[in-house]
Amino acid sequence: MKAVTLMTLSVLCCAPASAQWFVAPFGGYSFGASDFDLTNTEEEQDSGNLSIEESSHFGFMTGTMVDDTGSVYLYYSHQDTDLRSGGAFTPQLRETLSVDYLHLGGTRYYPQAQFNPYISASIGLTQLRPGGDLSNETKFSMGLGTGLEYEISSRLSFFAEIRGFATFTDSEGGILCDGERCVWKIKSDMFWQGQTNLGLRLKF
Repeated sequence: MKAVTLMTLSVLCCAPASAQWFVAPFGGYSFGASDFDLTNTEEEQDSGNLSIEESSHFGFMTGTMVDDTGSVYLYYSHQDTDLRSGGAFTPQLRETLSVDYLHLGGTRYYPQAQFNPYISASIGLTQLRPGGDLSNETKFSMGLGTGLEYEISSRLSFFAEIRGFATFTDSEGGILCDGERCVWKIKSDMFWQGQTNLGLRLKF
């Protein structure tokens, strides 16, 4: 909650007095998450890998136009998926998992009549929430994206985009912890995940 408040205040502080605000709901598909190398804490040996399964997601952006070619925004997306492990010598592990991104970002547009190609960059937090009694993990992350917006009217536009997120993890850190112990340790410093999004942006 503190992170949400701080990021929202940052967007408000960056906005000029005569800013044009917008809200942009979207839906899409999350894919291509990189694997974690796993070590079983009980056996202290490599036991395969852990991966986040591909699935759909939804979210929204809200922010303000800086000028005709730029904006700052708050980005949130939510994905319900599975966390799976695999390896030649390890049984399959499957856990439900929610993945949330909360980012503060900026976009630069390159207007071409009604079509507006753009690039975007953002920084913020990734939260991994396994099911059951396992603990949540919140990590720092960065994002890059590119897309195309089509202006339906002066206030409403349609956009399609692709984004990539890099989430920084603690090498040799625990994962799937139940408050007393961690069943697994990961051996990765970072993992990647891609998103494709379709949405509408409403200015007001």
